[in-house]
Amino acid sequence: MMYAILCYDSEATVGAWTKEEDDAAIAKLDVVQEKLASEGKLGPVARLAPTKKAITLKKGREMLLVDGPFAETKEQLLGFFLVDCASMDEAVEAAQQLGLASSSNGSFEIRPLTLFRPAPAETRVSLRPS
Repeated sequence: MMYAILCYDSEATVGAWTKEEDDAAIAKLDVVQEKLASEGKLGPVARLAPTKKAITLKKGREMLLVDGPFAETKEQLLGFFLVDCASMDEAVEAAQQLGLASSSNGSFEIRPLTLFRPAPAETRVSLRPS
């Protein structure tokens, strides 16, 4: 089953990292990602642009586009990992490994995924080694 591991942290804190600090954090995450990839568990990983670049579509009687995410939280969604794990316990283990490799703050939300529309065959990536 596919799970999304959503990475939340203070955008202001992460955005204030020096290039060296950011590179070091990415290097630690790369170690975990390589392990998950070698096990055939890692899907796409993305780092999101800052929330100030986001636009939110507000639903209601009329659709309304507004600047920013307007999240009621001190942490913002910074990115995500998609992992293919046999169970929630296995996905939690992957998130724990990623958590140990990232900053001491923030959180990872682990949520099962249901694919509504698979990627077209020409862009599909197998998570299992061939």
